[in-house]
Amino acid sequence: MAIRPILTAPDPRLKQRSAPVQGGVTDAHRALMDDMLETMYDAPGIGLAAIQIGEPLRIIVMDLAKEGEPKQPRYFVNPEILWASEETQPYEEGCLSVPDIYDEVERPARVKLRYLNYHGEQVEEDAEGLFAVCIQHEMDHLEGVLFIDHLSRLKREKVLQKLKKAKRAAEADVEPAQRSHRL
Repeated sequence: MAIRPILTAPDPRLKQRSAPVQGGVTDAHRALMDDMLETMYDAPGIGLAAIQIGEPLRIIVMDLAKEGEPKQPRYFVNPEILWASEETQPYEEGCLSVPDIYDEVERPARVKLRYLNYHGEQVEEDAEGLFAVCIQHEMDHLEGVLFIDHLSRLKREKVLQKLKKAKRAAEADVEPAQRSHRL
C-alpha cells in the first residue's frame, strides 16, 4: 500500500469522466483501492474517488466510521444510482481536492445504488444520511464534477481564485533548485 498525491482543483484531470472497470475486479484494482484507502486515511477524509489520485476509473473508497470507532472501509467499483428520492437534504460538504473549502450542497436525501465490492461481488444497497451525501459526492467525481460545481457561479469563481492564489503561494515557497526537479 502507498499514499498517493491527491489532485487539487483546478487540475483539469478532475474534470474528466472516469471509465468503467472492465473485466471484473482484479488484484490490480484491489491494490489501487488499498492505496486509495491509505491515501484517504492519511489526508484525512471519509471518501475518495480514483480520479482524485489521477486514476480515471470508476472506483470509490469510503469510511464513515466516527472518530474512536473501528475503521469500516467500503469499496465501490462501477457504482450507479438506480433511484434517488425527490426529497432533498442540504449538507455542508468539503473535498480533499478542494482543500479548506466548505459549503452547503443540496442532494437527494436517499438513493438506491448498485456496485461491485472489493471482491467483485454485485451489491444493491439503499443509502441515506451521510452515506447518501458521500456516495453522491464521490460519484460526481466519476463524472468530472466537483462539489463546488453545485454552487452559484460567483461562489465557484471565488473558490477557484482562492485555490489558484494558494497554489501560486505554495509554488513561490519552493526553492528554484527544487522547482526545476518537479517537471
